[in-house]
Amino acid sequence: MLKLEIYEEKAKSLGVSKAEIINTKNVAVANWVRLKCQFGCDGYGGCLTCPPYSPTPDYTKKMIGEYSKGLLMQIENISIRNRPEMRSKLQKVVVHLEREIFLDGYYKAFGLFAGPCRFCETCDTDKDCKYSDKARPAMEACGIDVYQTARNCGFELEVVKTEDCLYSYIALILIE
Repeated sequence: MLKLEIYEEKAKSLGVSKAEIINTKNVAVANWVRLKCQFGCDGYGGCLTCPPYSPTPDYTKKMIGEYSKGLLMQIENISIRNRPEMRSKLQKVVVHLEREIFLDGYYKAFGLFAGPCRFCETCDTDKDCKYSDKARPAMEACGIDVYQTARNCGFELEVVKTEDCLYSYIALILIE
């Protein structure tokens, strides 16, 4: 199998600002995070990758315990105008790299996105996912404290206070 650090460079070649192999002990999971999805996000209940359909924080903690490494990625300095395009780009990078990592012998590779999935214009939560090969849950939806995880790994991530501020998106691929 390949050394994991090769995926840092591959992520950067696909347009990610920062990518780093991390120890999964640095991934922070907390119950309160999922509440922010329920009370504050317009994606709640409207997407199969978001609560109440996504894994719970307790399940996520157990699942992360089955992995030792992850590829944490960030796209930085995004204007409000470019947010949808950049989130979509990061989601496509996660899908591509997760598949590549899997094919390289890390068969447990599993990606998590930033924010709600946008592969469909409208998600039909009464049916199976049309893009189950691509759709992945949002880190927040699973209870991952993205801010604390980023900080634990040396990534800078601040709360966006106004629409004039620049945004960052974070994604994670778990690897074992």
